[in-house]
Amino acid sequence: MLQLLRRISRYISAALSGRFNEMADPKVQLEQAITEAQDQHRRLTEQAANVIANQKQAELRLNRAMGELEKVNGSARQAVLMADEATRRGDATKAAEYTRAAEAFAGRLISVEKEVESLKAMSLQTAQASDQAKLAVAQNSTALQKKLSERQKLLSQLDQAKMQEQMNKAMSGLSQTVGQDVPSLEEVRDKIEQRYSKALGHAELQGQTVETRMLEVEHAQMDSEAQARLSQIRSQLGLGEATSPATEPASEPDAQPGGGPPA
Repeated sequence: MLQLLRRISRYISAALSGRFNEMADPKVQLEQAITEAQDQHRRLTEQAANVIANQKQAELRLNRAMGELEKVNGSARQAVLMADEATRRGDATKAAEYTRAAEAFAGRLISVEKEVESLKAMSLQTAQASDQAKLAVAQNSTALQKKLSERQKLLSQLDQAKMQEQMNKAMSGLSQTVGQDVPSLEEVRDKIEQRYSKALGHAELQGQTVETRMLEVEHAQMDSEAQARLSQIRSQLGLGEATSPATEPASEPDAQPGGGPPA
């Protein structure tokens, strides 16, 4: 029974997931994926910054330890020299004091040397971790840039897909009726062509009537009177009759020297 309930639960979960993926907006899902990738890159960058900070701190501690080692080493050497000088002067008390001081510096020197060696190993490890962190951030940054470029490509493809779907829907409706009471495009076109042909027929018939011929005669008379008035005005101005280029006589060819025919 428990196994059956688990199977039913997994089936319902898969069905709901499939239904969700079918109804979800791909653009929103794409933005969610990019946002998650950016958040992951930010977290990785913060972790890498912490690793690099540890490496910098290790370097600072090593540099301080190296300075301390040099200082203690110098103090130990100076104490040995002062003890030797006191011995040569015959001052046993000073010699003993300087000797104890030199021994104390020597013990301190050993402790600092061990600290320096430990810090060197730590600095080497943190340096390697820092290099790995920098490489990981660089690789993830490259991957993120690829995802951003891919996002632009996918968004463009999504817009093209939506446009194509709208175009397919529009094209499929051109040859189909929108509803029972709405005619198809072919029916509307036939109706318009019929009305247009009928109007042309009426116009052609009207062009053959007596009224049309009378209008033509009236227009011809008006043109004749206008030409006569224009000739009168030219005569008053002392101008000759205007001739059209098509009625002007052709110019005679120039005569060749000596009266010969033209070449």
